[in-house]
Amino acid sequence: MAFDILKALILGVIEGLTEFLPVSSTGHLLLAQHFFGFGDDTFGKSFAILIQLGAILALLSIYFHRLWALFLGMFKNQDDQRFVIGVLLAFLPAAVIGAVALGFIKSVLFNVWIVCTMFIVGGFVLLWIDRLNLKPRYTDATKFSLPMYLGIGFIQCVAMIPGVSRSGATIVGAMLFGADRRSAAEFSFWLAMPTMVGAFAYEAFKDRAELANANLTLIAVGFVCSFIFGWIVVKTFLGYVQRHTFALFAWWRIVIGTAGVYAIYFM
Repeated sequence: MAFDILKALILGVIEGLTEFLPVSSTGHLLLAQHFFGFGDDTFGKSFAILIQLGAILALLSIYFHRLWALFLGMFKNQDDQRFVIGVLLAFLPAAVIGAVALGFIKSVLFNVWIVCTMFIVGGFVLLWIDRLNLKPRYTDATKFSLPMYLGIGFIQCVAMIPGVSRSGATIVGAMLFGADRRSAAEFSFWLAMPTMVGAFAYEAFKDRAELANANLTLIAVGFVCSFIFGWIVVKTFLGYVQRHTFALFAWWRIVIGTAGVYAIYFM
């Protein structure tokens, strides 16, 4: 039992640290499960679903006041209405494609070779975006154009391939469309809210029978760790990217991906 709690703690920390960074939480969890034996008996779908809820609640708790102000302003303020429409437009492609192709994605794409490859490719994409001489036109995530919101939403769908990173795809897409680094990162938070809540609700409903039999102690450990480390990342990430490039995350991805390929091949 003590070893299972340790595994739950590790997975919770991984989920919280990686969910909102451009490094792919799904990829990290799949690799952890593969290399450290997080099997379906204890650490199955229900556990992964519920620890993700910890990261979601961390984000919602930090943005609660802004969400409430946006909700109230939505009924009388055109700027707030426009931003809500923009977030929904960005969410729409993932909702449609995810509903149609989720079975194929999980049955075909969820394997460690693809994860490691996407880690490495994504790392070089981050290094590439840092080297581009981009001229940002937007410094406020709430002021993007409506076509830009939709375009970011389509680019986010690339992250359905495990190892790509939802936040990474969103940030890169926003920057290519004219956002500066900070506003691109902040919009990845806004878009995470409907995307993650929608994915959680769908998975929880689909696997509701498994959730009813889940180990509450292990879930509690993973959930709390996911919440705490997710909260820390959300509170610090925007300030970090405003002052630094994405090189740290890029090289992390490349190192982990390369190490994963080596381990799969030789172990």
